[in-house]
Amino acid sequence: MIISRPLVLVDLETTGTWIEKDKIIEIGMIKCLPDGTMNKYLKRINPGIPIPPEITELTGITNEDVKDAPLFKDIAEEILLFIEDADLGGFNAKRFDLPLLKRELYESEIIFEWESRVIFDAQIIYHVFEKRDLTAAYEFYCQKNMANAHSALGDVEATLEVLEKQVEKYGIGSGHLDDLKDVDYQKKDNFYDNERKFCWWNGELYLLFGKYAKKKSLKKTAEEDPNYLRWILKADFSNDVKLLVKNALEGQFPQKEYKIGK
Repeated sequence: MIISRPLVLVDLETTGTWIEKDKIIEIGMIKCLPDGTMNKYLKRINPGIPIPPEITELTGITNEDVKDAPLFKDIAEEILLFIEDADLGGFNAKRFDLPLLKRELYESEIIFEWESRVIFDAQIIYHVFEKRDLTAAYEFYCQKNMANAHSALGDVEATLEVLEKQVEKYGIGSGHLDDLKDVDYQKKDNFYDNERKFCWWNGELYLLFGKYAKKKSLKKTAEEDPNYLRWILKADFSNDVKLLVKNALEGQFPQKEYKIGK
């Protein structure tokens, strides 16, 4: 691969996926230079907050592993020095890694304006150039071409075959469709409700709307400003949200179930 400018690829392991609150526990970078030279950077980081169990299960990084690691602020300048003025890249870097890295650097009083740089995001390139529709799924899972694409019956027949193959590939071996019933973007992204009004972070639910958006947990809001929750009960919110708030006012809070999807 020929490059005309230095390129730094970035990947973060973090305590979760909430850009405004989660913390980096490991950063890996590769710097590629036009002359073919490659330099690597890998560092574990003490996030200053507990690592959730599902993150440890996913990354293999435990609280014990990072207890003696440096805080992010202690290596922030070192990270920026490695990046210098290079172009940037990664997989899902534009939506996650670079915004979260920018926030961590900002909290260390360092400005990192990655938006003004050239970004090569392999995920975006993949999604732009490769089909991700039913025809592509049918070819991927069933290894054959759709005979009746874009006819109503042909599409649902293909969907049935895709689901059967997905149960076979991702299920637990029972062959039962129920093996896949918990696969959901909302659950993956830690949202509590379908309207995305509440999000799990560090074992607690946080509000994502109103004056306490991303600032206070539901529990703290119930303790410090119960009238705000009573307003929610009278406003235009879903029944699920209102039941959650009603229970919170009575001192009942849900517990997150930590699960890793296949």
